[in-house]
Amino acid sequence: MSEAKPYYIPKQLVWEAYQRVKANQGAAGVDGQSLEMFEKDLGGNLYKLWNRMSSGSYFPPPVRLVEIPKGNGGGTRPLGIPTVADRVAQTVVKMVLEPKVEPLFHPDSYGYRPGRSALDAVGTARKRCWKADWVIDLDIKSFFDSIPFDLVERAVAHHTELPWVRLYVARWLRASVQHPDGTLEERTRGTPQGSSISPILANLFLHYAFDMWMQRNFPSVQFERYVDDVIVHCQSERQAKLVLDSIRERFKQCGLELHPVKTQIVYCKDKCRPGKYEAVKFDFLGYTFQPRLAKDRWGRFFVSFLPAISNKAAKEIRATIRQWRIVTTRHNQKLEEIVRWLNPVVRGWMNYYGKYYRSKCVQVLHHLNKVLAAWARGKYKKLRQRERESMRWLRRIAQRDPKLFVLWQLGVRP
Repeated sequence: MSEAKPYYIPKQLVWEAYQRVKANQGAAGVDGQSLEMFEKDLGGNLYKLWNRMSSGSYFPPPVRLVEIPKGNGGGTRPLGIPTVADRVAQTVVKMVLEPKVEPLFHPDSYGYRPGRSALDAVGTARKRCWKADWVIDLDIKSFFDSIPFDLVERAVAHHTELPWVRLYVARWLRASVQHPDGTLEERTRGTPQGSSISPILANLFLHYAFDMWMQRNFPSVQFERYVDDVIVHCQSERQAKLVLDSIRERFKQCGLELHPVKTQIVYCKDKCRPGKYEAVKFDFLGYTFQPRLAKDRWGRFFVSFLPAISNKAAKEIRATIRQWRIVTTRHNQKLEEIVRWLNPVVRGWMNYYGKYYRSKCVQVLHHLNKVLAAWARGKYKKLRQRERESMRWLRRIAQRDPKLFVLWQLGVRP
């Protein structure tokens, strides 16, 4: 280290951070520089970044703000897109900070953590809903826009003595936001969704604001948290109300607010839990938990409290299929080409949404067979205006080559 470069940051660390950014791809930031453009002078760009970070003279550019539609049609959600160089810089700090805090995180924190997934959280919630009668479905209002800077910085400082990590976290928190019309907005709270450093900062903040607080104050109450998506299990309605009131006050102390409408107490109704209650279902990570028919080991039906693909997720899948415009834009392709292009996407949907109560996901994806039949009617004159015949045509192909389409391999035949 020298006076010109007071911070020791290995060049290899910057290179490894760039490799991670490259693997994740991503859009250009406010400078309009894509990953491909950045790579045209890769050595020079990475050296410049390392030089500035080591000297303490690196200041993050504004974050480009884009509004992405919410899946439920309820407006938009702001997403911040840093520049490529800034994503590399953030990843450098993340790679230093993560090994220090990750081993300390609560076992029921699942979001953006190595070796943990959203499906793990859904599976754990599923088992616990069978054991506890009540659930608190927490919705933190505008979480990523509300996190207080000082509490995040205090948490970071608690886990690292490296001054450059603290310095750049503080600068990223305060980096301005550039709106689509070019205007800049200074920020006084929050951390932009979309930046590389935000997930670990959000997890670190909620580790102290929620996880550890719950462990101290309600050690017997279990929960699952995927960043700001939280489910809490209670044994009685009375306990649920008490815990919810306490959580609401705790979040208020930490600069957060629970959504007054979306936050709810839910009764996990099943065959052993009679009675009528206003709320008997909730959504969690793309699944709706509610009373559903299930089969016991003897083949008899009974009512259990189970997760299945949510209506919101199903609508998003149907909307995605419509956006592909397979029927109107892919007449120049063969069926084999289309289904090979579809296969990775469909496999991903089935792997996630078909993990629990698979039949519900199958119902949604069966729509793709109808889309392919409609494509055939548009491509082949002999099938036009003949819906039944187009479906028979597709059925014959599925019988001849059942492994062609992953949907057919899963038993969803036309």
